[in-house]
Amino acid sequence: MKLNVKAMAITTGVLWGGAMLLTALANLIWPPYGQACLEMMSSVYPGYKATASFYQVVVGTLYAIVDGGIGGAILAWLYNKFAG
Repeated sequence: MKLNVKAMAITTGVLWGGAMLLTALANLIWPPYGQACLEMMSSVYPGYKATASFYQVVVGTLYAIVDGGIGGAILAWLYNKFAG
């Protein structure tokens, strides 16, 4: 069985983007929540800073959607390569 690369990319992009969005929004409401995770992501995503602002929530979420999509596509492609 082969994986659909496009479907996997969309799925992982939505999941990782959603996780980043929820963590960043929770950090806006409860400032210490998820701070360590957001700081780690700020070291990976250029232009994203782990500050409690709506702009940074949007920037981090967009980075996470793209990052998750690329990671999911690579994962599905590798799976198909080795499972074939």
